[in-house]
Order: sequence, then structure tokens, then C-alpha cells
Amino acid sequence: MSRRKQIYEGKAKILFEGPEPGTLVQYFKDDATAFNAQKKATLDGKGILNNRISEFVMLRLGEIGIPTHFIKRLNMREQLIKEVEIIPLEVICRNIAAGTMSKRLGIEEGEKLPRSIVEFCLKRDDLGDPLIAEEHIHAFGWATHAELDEMIAMTLRINDYLQGMFAGIGIKLVDFKIEFGRLANEDGGHQVILADEISPDSCRLWDAETDRKLDKDRFRRDLGGVTEAYTEVASRLGILKENQNKHAPNLSVVSNDD
Repeated sequence: MSRRKQIYEGKAKILFEGPEPGTLVQYFKDDATAFNAQKKATLDGKGILNNRISEFVMLRLGEIGIPTHFIKRLNMREQLIKEVEIIPLEVICRNIAAGTMSKRLGIEEGEKLPRSIVEFCLKRDDLGDPLIAEEHIHAFGWATHAELDEMIAMTLRINDYLQGMFAGIGIKLVDFKIEFGRLANEDGGHQVILADEISPDSCRLWDAETDRKLDKDRFRRDLGGVTEAYTEVASRLGILKENQNKHAPNLSVVSNDD
């Protein structure tokens, strides 16, 4: 990594200059943070699991026509991605009440929502990523009306697909957070595409029968077994080899290009 120019470092990933113009290398760290980085830890193997799970999901979303920044996985911790201008919004889609929604609205955690709800937060760690309304987005120019409509439509389509995908392996998709970016076109315009990652770091995933948490809430709530839970998600998705130890994420995993 030291030979490449670092572009950006976030809480869970580092971006490096890519091998060709318009590309970046996204490196997945083992760092875990919660409560706006007030709680921190290093969880051995987490970055490997998130890299593989996000690769799996991005590829399948691409197959149904969702444009993404993912190009290919480079190794166990790195992906080659398209360079985009990140839209400064976190888009959250909720199917079941949990987390901050339960606290804000007094809805019991685990209650199924009348319909899927899309929320927006401003990407500002120093402000705690505050919840905002569409009116704020339009007034401050964070995204155009057309961009916002496109993001909402893609989010709901992603939600429909992921709910079915996870239901097929006995997991409830409670909610998830995604980000979008602007990909420049040759004609000077741009296309809105899915960026960042989709993994147990950015999704709430519960076992369909027991509601056992298989996501970052295990870290937030001191439940323990974080990497074991992420490993179980990867295993159910068919990413891990059948003979791999479920609690050893550093071992080799199934790959299309290994």
C-alpha cells in the first residue's frame, strides 16, 4: 500500500490512486467504529469479509441493471472501483423498525413497517450525520431533483432485490445504508451510480427464525461474535468454502479469479 498515493481514509476503508485514470483502489480495514467513532476496535478479518460480501452483492446488483462503482476484486482486501464524485448523502432504507428510528419515533424494535421507508442523512461526521428532509437537499443543492428521484428509485429496487436474496438464505433485511456518486461521462454530463459498500457494516441483518443479529449491532451493543456473525452471512451466501472453519475469516474463500 505504501507505493500508492492515498486519496482518502475513512472509518472502515482507505482509497488509493488506481492504476488507470478514473479508477481507485478501495482497501477494507479491520477497524470497527460506532456512535460517530466514539467507540473503536480492530476486529481481525472483518475487512476481508466485508470486501467479499460487498463484491458478491455489487456483482448481483449489476446483473439486474443497477450501475455501481465496482469493477473487480483485486485481492482479499482490495477492490478496483470507478472514481466518482460522492453525493454528500447517506440513503437509508428501512423495512423493520430498529436503531435510531425506534428511538426517534417510539416504535418497538422489530416491528414491521407499513411500507419500506427511505430516509436521508447528511454525510458530516462532525455533525453526527444528521437526518435531513428532501427540502434540505433541494434548498442546499446537495443533489438535483432528477438525481434524488434516481437515487430513491434505485434504493427501492435494491431493497426489493436484497430482501429476496437474504430471505432465500434465512435472513431478514431490517435496513441498510448506501451512498451514491456521480460518474463523469465523455460528453461532460454524469451518471448517478451506487458507490461505497454493502456489507454487514452497512446493513441490519437478522436471522429469520430467531432475530439473532448478524451485523454491526453486535459491535454497537457489545454482543460479541462480530466476525463470527459476518462469517455466517458470507457462508450462507455461498462465499466461504464448505470445508472452511466458520470462525476463521482469514482462511481462503471461494473466488471466481483465484
